Amino acid sequence: MDISTLLGFIIGFGAILLGNALEGGKISQLTAPTAALIVIGGTIGAVLIQHPMEIIKASMANLKLVFQPPSDPSQELIEEIVKYATIARKDGILALEPLAPKATDPFLARALMMAVDGADSKQMREVLEQMIHHVEQSGDDSGKCFEAAGGYAPTIGIIGAVLGLIQVMQNLTDIAKVGEGIATAFVATIYGVAAANIIFLPFGTKIKLRTRELVAVKTLILEGALSIQEGMNPKIVKDRLASFAPGHHGDGHGKEGGA
Repeated sequence: MDISTLLGFIIGFGAILLGNALEGGKISQLTAPTAALIVIGGTIGAVLIQHPMEIIKASMANLKLVFQPPSDPSQELIEEIVKYATIARKDGILALEPLAPKATDPFLARALMMAVDGADSKQMREVLEQMIHHVEQSGDDSGKCFEAAGGYAPTIGIIGAVLGLIQVMQNLTDIAKVGEGIATAFVATIYGVAAANIIFLPFGTKIKLRTRELVAVKTLILEGALSIQEGMNPKIVKDRLASFAPGHHGDGHGKEGGA
């Protein structure tokens, strides 16, 4: 699991619970199943109304990006691509035909097979950039989906609080119950604000960041496959790809590739 996500949960929710305890509160005071039902159900409903089902499904699939440990396979990919470039330069591009399906990355395997099948550089770039764009678009849509949930949750929490206050107002004869009811009503607001700012909004941003890293790796593969297709010297290929590694390249590379 991604250590920053785990620490974020522990520190974020831990600070809230600790602060509540220091104020003399109890965890039981923050437990309100009805409030949780209103906030979670209302937020999910609003997101479903705003987004098509295919984006909802993609968002659930991309949720793994929030929890999986970060990895940077760029150096291993560069070495692998340079190995293929060496073979292609020595024995010809067709020598990669039995090796391409065994590539460590499926996107690299697809790119190498296109080169082996005789696709020209323009065709390769168009097809592979379209695949990269699909990944980028999916991550961006998923991030926006969680950000939308972060926008709705606090408002749904207020609705839950108002519903609780309505019930309190109908029982003003018992002052003790009135105070307890008001306190319980505002738990829905806490749920909404906490869910938005510790879960939904951070999830959306992290998915976008992880997607950017995926796009950078796929762009590196794209440029490497094109270099092999063009018969470039393996040493030059290695130097060229180093600038496309996620830790080194700027935003401009991705944009230039899409022009």
